[in-house]
Amino acid sequence: MTDRPGFTHRRERRGLIGPFGGRQLLLGAVLVAVSAVVLVVVTTPLGSVNPIGPGDPRATQFVLDPNAPIGVRPGQVPPELQITRPDGTVVPLQDLNGRPLRLADLRGKAVWINFWASWCPPCQSETPILRDLAARYRDQGLVVIGIDVQETADIASTYAAKYQLGYVIAADVTGDIFRAYGPRGLPTSVFIGPEGAVRSLVLAPLNAAAATAQIEAILSTIGPSSSPAASASSG
Repeated sequence: MTDRPGFTHRRERRGLIGPFGGRQLLLGAVLVAVSAVVLVVVTTPLGSVNPIGPGDPRATQFVLDPNAPIGVRPGQVPPELQITRPDGTVVPLQDLNGRPLRLADLRGKAVWINFWASWCPPCQSETPILRDLAARYRDQGLVVIGIDVQETADIASTYAAKYQLGYVIAADVTGDIFRAYGPRGLPTSVFIGPEGAVRSLVLAPLNAAAATAQIEAILSTIGPSSSPAASASSG
């Protein structure tokens, strides 16, 4: 008769919850807590997210590159609003309705170019100021051009429709124009006089009073009539 192998029964060690031991439960709790913190950080926008409320005079620019050279300065004629296609051709930037935008067509007008992005909290705080002042001074010769930086036209269009923006909106998808103007962050405003030269460059969000002062300083230098080409291109 062969000897049967010995059989040893070990009592199963039960954990605190089902098959899980205390160390496993502790590790799981830590992972859950870390995941929750990451989720909050990722889904919480930076700064104020009231996109259509009053502008915050304490808001600061969302700096993208503090060492970037500034491309335009007061007194200079700014670069045309042009983009380079993948095939290398250079074409005018188009607004959301497909109309080309040319600064040369806006001579005789006060032009406010505003670089922004939908994800930028300081830009959001500035949105109602641009909207209201664009409507207030449109008939006096102001043309506001909001250039959405490195976002699609669909994103820019959705933002403009949601907040009922009546001024010109365009999408600088490649960032060509943003780099040509050389601002260091968002938002950045470029004010251009009727002669076509830069009057001022503002590397920060504007409150209503400061923006109004910039606009009225330029409008005070505009004659009683604008050129027909400028009037047609601003409609």
